[in-house]
Amino acid sequence: MRFNLACMPERKLGGRKVAVVGSGPAGLVAASYLGCSGAEVDMYDKLPEPGGLPLFAIPNVRIDAGRIREGVKEVLTSYNVNFIGSTKVVSSKGDVDEGDEFARSKIEFSELVSSYHAVLISTGAWRSKSLGIHGEGSSNVFKALDFLFRVKAYELGYLDRSAIPELSGKKVAVIGAGLSAVDAAMEALRMGAYKVYMLYRRTVKEAPAGEKELMKLVNMGVLLVDLVIPTKINTSSGLVRSVGLIRCKLGEPDESGRPKPIPIDGSDFELEVDIIINSIGETPTPPVLDNELGIRLGRDGRILVNELRETTRKGVYAAGDVVLGPSKIGLALRDGLIAGRSIGNYLTSI
Repeated sequence: MRFNLACMPERKLGGRKVAVVGSGPAGLVAASYLGCSGAEVDMYDKLPEPGGLPLFAIPNVRIDAGRIREGVKEVLTSYNVNFIGSTKVVSSKGDVDEGDEFARSKIEFSELVSSYHAVLISTGAWRSKSLGIHGEGSSNVFKALDFLFRVKAYELGYLDRSAIPELSGKKVAVIGAGLSAVDAAMEALRMGAYKVYMLYRRTVKEAPAGEKELMKLVNMGVLLVDLVIPTKINTSSGLVRSVGLIRCKLGEPDESGRPKPIPIDGSDFELEVDIIINSIGETPTPPVLDNELGIRLGRDGRILVNELRETTRKGVYAAGDVVLGPSKIGLALRDGLIAGRSIGNYLTSI
């Protein structure tokens, strides 16, 4: 995977220092552009090596880790980019998110703002949404991002096998129908689960991952249960015994533009399962609180930027999923390039 793109002519950014917070696709593209243009770039990440979520949470069958590592190596060796890993950049409050296992040190975002000519925030979306139902905190209830992260970190050699839940012979329920849910269901099958259910409150036609992706799962043996909403998780001795569900029908479009699922009174039932993987989505994880250092966030936690990817504080930019919300890699790459060029233009003006 290539992260290097055409840089400024004549390396105009010599003597300028830039901090890039987050080493996923957006951060890598911006860092390569700025480093190629002569800037001194320090890239911070809580993970032990660059690559972000694509390297550490997306299965190899979707994106080959070797290709990502080749692209990252080119960025670090060919351009003036210094990677500072296992270091989490945090707000004044401090943050706890999935994938924090490898963070050995922390640094406040305010320190970077005062130490660099410009800062790019590209920290992605590393916090899973909560189901908000009884029993969610029970053993054998996992968040999809954390589950996928642990599996991939094990395959990359960073975690022991004991860090991954044992799914062999188990009945697994994956709640959701986005790409994380698809990946979690595929991994569960690969790890020997006896049955894998995908529970979704709408139909395949409305699934965020797309009908094609869900039909692939069905052909692989995943049991799709649509038009259901989880209501509770039933346990015995602290372990999952079943998930309570209520059937629903589709109503008028909601704020997402998709039909709103409406519960059907009296249609409650239970599905016996051993493992539940919550895959209803993730939210952005910026290293600042709303209005901290004058940087504004939206209600959903996304950093507010203009078309140049400038935040509401001069010299601070943001790109990728921390702005877009969970998105496809191509969009993050494009966003990172816009931010990198904007930062380059800004640095030539100061």
